[in-house]
Amino acid sequence: MAYPFPSEEYVQAVMNVLNNDQQYAEVAKNWEGDLLFVIEPDKGAESTDLPMTLYFNLWHGKCREVRVIDPEVEEVPDVAFTLIAPQANYLRVLRGELDPMQAMITRRLKVEGSMAYMLRNVPTVLHFVRCCSSVEIEIEE
Repeated sequence: MAYPFPSEEYVQAVMNVLNNDQQYAEVAKNWEGDLLFVIEPDKGAESTDLPMTLYFNLWHGKCREVRVIDPEVEEVPDVAFTLIAPQANYLRVLRGELDPMQAMITRRLKVEGSMAYMLRNVPTVLHFVRCCSSVEIEIEE
């Protein structure tokens, strides 16, 4: 089944994958930090749905909560990491066309938070992306 990206259905499906993936649980057993993914419209694109903010509460190999946050309606949580990028860059990472660590280092994915912590936990980051990528997505044009 394909899920619209980005959407509440997508983040719920990712949470299910994360919480049922033993490899992720083992690699991420020491990870402590929640994430916001701010998905911006691509340059020149007119989108009524973007920007969109996705929240992932990750703690010791489990995903405790996910949700889509509307900053105009609710308060955005204070998180350990915020990643900001146009939708095209997120899609390139999810499709395996852009290495996630390279995207962060080159600022195609702008990171707010400790880049040093991310670099010390590259396997966790890569397994998180693997789990996100395993959820089939559909893009509404």
